[in-house]
Amino acid sequence: MDIESKPLNTISTYIVSMATTIQISNDLLQELKKRKMYSKESYEDVIWDLIEDTMELSEETIKDIKQAEKEFKEGKFHTLEEIKKELRL
Repeated sequence: MDIESKPLNTISTYIVSMATTIQISNDLLQELKKRKMYSKESYEDVIWDLIEDTMELSEETIKDIKQAEKEFKEGKFHTLEEIKKELRL
């Protein structure tokens, strides 16, 4: 029987069994706890956030950032007050 024909709960068992345990120092544990955005956030999410911060930006993102910086320098932006006034907030 191939994996596609197995019941969904069997597949989820395979997925769950792929988790692993790592050993970290108490200092690192405390640092990870400080970086949680909310109390129930998983340590995996905290670690992924840290990894994402070090990943390279795509060429398209770099191009968009440069374009936004150019527009900002040229004064092509609206302040929060201007937006509030326009929306009558």
